[in-house]
Amino acid sequence: MKKLLLIKYSPEIFLKGLNRNKFEKTLKDNIRRVLKGVDHRFVIDSGRWFLYSEDIDELAKRVTKVFGVQEVCMVKEVNLSFEDICHQALKEIEEGDYKTFKVETNRANKKFPKNSMEISREVGAFILKHRGDLKVDVKNPDVFINVEVREKGAYIYSKKIKGVGGMPYGTNGSTLLMLSGGIDSPVAGYMMGKRGVELHCVYFHSHPYTSERAKEKVITLNEILKSYTGNTKLYIVPFTKIQMEIMDKCREDELTIIMRRFMMRIACGLASIHNISSVTTGESIGQVASQTMESLVVTNAVGDRPVFRPLISMDKEEIMNISRQIGAYETSILPYEDCCTIFVPKHPKTKPVLSVIEKSESVLDIEDLVKDAIENTEVIQ
Repeated sequence: MKKLLLIKYSPEIFLKGLNRNKFEKTLKDNIRRVLKGVDHRFVIDSGRWFLYSEDIDELAKRVTKVFGVQEVCMVKEVNLSFEDICHQALKEIEEGDYKTFKVETNRANKKFPKNSMEISREVGAFILKHRGDLKVDVKNPDVFINVEVREKGAYIYSKKIKGVGGMPYGTNGSTLLMLSGGIDSPVAGYMMGKRGVELHCVYFHSHPYTSERAKEKVITLNEILKSYTGNTKLYIVPFTKIQMEIMDKCREDELTIIMRRFMMRIACGLASIHNISSVTTGESIGQVASQTMESLVVTNAVGDRPVFRPLISMDKEEIMNISRQIGAYETSILPYEDCCTIFVPKHPKTKPVLSVIEKSESVLDIEDLVKDAIENTEVIQ
């Protein structure tokens, strides 16, 4: 008997028609990438993907974080013998404290002498014969005993581990995430990655008003995202000079919206240089002054590519739940301020008018300020 991992990928991939092979190949490549350093073997049997390793738990831990993997199953492989299938199914149910069960069979190997219904019925009868304390429940059992009959062998399992799902990473373009250090933006990046979008991050650092600990916090959040994506770059933009110019020459109540417009210009500039096709933010409609409908319209006006806001209709509780789920919450709540929180006016404008804001910021040397910030950007690979 061998222990293996059965990988089940997102149902969306099945719907890709002639492009399905492309998505499957990308997913396989991503799985192989996260398993570097772990001795393993990829086995395909009648369309099913299996992974074999001496350290099956480590495989499961890594593979469940690969976008596109819907779930993984802890499988025991036995010979194509009905007797072996029955005995392994009995062992499987004896590993837990169950009162009811149901046997489900998928027979891809049509040469096997029994069909799926016969296998399920007779394996169930075998279990009941040896475990009179158990009962069959076809609607709501304590455990499902799954039997897969394939060309190379038979696979029995009951334990499933939920994966992150989504689409294979790297199949749907690229985006530059405005990573602030708060709760929202890492969640936005995770959600874009889950849709197969290649992720890069930009952080606006206002030294000395924001500390090195704030910068390290963002680097840690970037590492958390990398545990899902594998290849995220982080661009750290010096933003102090721009903020000082805005504070010195513009109205206080317009500080936030003008600052956000500069961030959007810089993000689009970096995206253009590095061939990144879009920008992503963690904004949620109405959450703060810079996230009203009017503010978002004024911010978007300086962009030159699509701006995605995957959290736009979510409330804070929903966002925090995902943040905890992906392991970012404890880092996000560390009390190190970012450039968006240390220069907040007492009464920020919530309904800015584009023509008014354009006139207000016309006193600034916008082109040179943006160019200087981009040229002095630090890149962390």
